[in-house]
Amino acid sequence: MRRPTRLALAGLAVSVLALTGCSTDPLAEQFQSGDNKRYIAGDGTYTEIPPSDRDAPITFTAELEDGSSVSSEDLAGDVTVVNFWYAGCAPCRAEAPDLESLYQEYRDDGVSFLGVNTRDQPATARSFAERWGTTYPSVIDVQDSTVQLAFSGSYAPNATPTTFVLDRQGRIASRILGEVDRGVLDTLVADTLAEAS
Repeated sequence: MRRPTRLALAGLAVSVLALTGCSTDPLAEQFQSGDNKRYIAGDGTYTEIPPSDRDAPITFTAELEDGSSVSSEDLAGDVTVVNFWYAGCAPCRAEAPDLESLYQEYRDDGVSFLGVNTRDQPATARSFAERWGTTYPSVIDVQDSTVQLAFSGSYAPNATPTTFVLDRQGRIASRILGEVDRGVLDTLVADTLAEAS
């Protein structure tokens, strides 16, 4: 191989390595790791969306773990915390007490909580609720992913768990990727609750 060709190939290899070294995506790295943990965990980063930049309201109708149904219309007028989870997800188990604590704190203040179980059957979801003491309802979203699809726009549930705060109009006000920090979620809920309706 001639020297100019070798130099060109070497330069190309260095460029590729430099580009891949500069652009790391933690979620993509978890997906590609092959560690078989069966979920992609966020790092707790959160995004707040100013009211003027929020997309259209999220709309859905889905079945709860007890067989009854819930729709976005049922939650209209409340600030709503929506948590995507499933029983085998370690961060989901770790955050359950904080979610329940905030649910109890805000339930009489116009704040609703809704779990969205992305993998389990109703019996498993109910067993999780008993084990971890969660009393707010959860959708079983395994068959048709109705709720996951409703949230598949600009701020999708890209990790497990993912938690959203919806404003009173049902628009996404904030998103937390990964296990919630109680103080952060408390602030996001309080700030959204304080907004003018």
